[in-house]
Amino acid sequence: MPQDKIFPMTREGKDKLEQELEYLKTVKRKEVVERIKIARSFGDLSENSEYDSAKEEQAFVEGRVTTLENMIRNAKIIEGEADTSIVALGRTVAFIELPDGDKETYTIVGSAEADPFEGKISNDSPIAKSLMGRKVGEQVTVQTPGGEMLVKIVEIS
Repeated sequence: MPQDKIFPMTREGKDKLEQELEYLKTVKRKEVVERIKIARSFGDLSENSEYDSAKEEQAFVEGRVTTLENMIRNAKIIEGEADTSIVALGRTVAFIELPDGDKETYTIVGSAEADPFEGKISNDSPIAKSLMGRKVGEQVTVQTPGGEMLVKIVEIS
């Protein structure tokens, strides 16, 4: 039997997934069931776009519930270690793109909670992979889809 994938994440990330799961189970499911009931009342289901739409939404919600349950069941909480001298999962790292770029700051998290718009990048991303295990002051070449970029790590917390 294949081994389930482990999902590294912060406590905050797991809590967020648990909240989404609770919302889907207690609120969204009921809303979708009600939409299906209303659509059925329109009569002929073979040409009922409201019914089709509601059934598609139900399938999406059930798929998301299954995904979230699996992620939560196989979550591995990233423990915050005292050592902030190297870039690691759960750390926030600031770097400057060389030669004269702006300072960028990201927290490296598991793929389940990555959100670049909130400054959280996946440990599977090219930037995170290049920075993992490095120290403040190191210059690192990062392979990105747009080409190589040289960065200097300025802070780890």
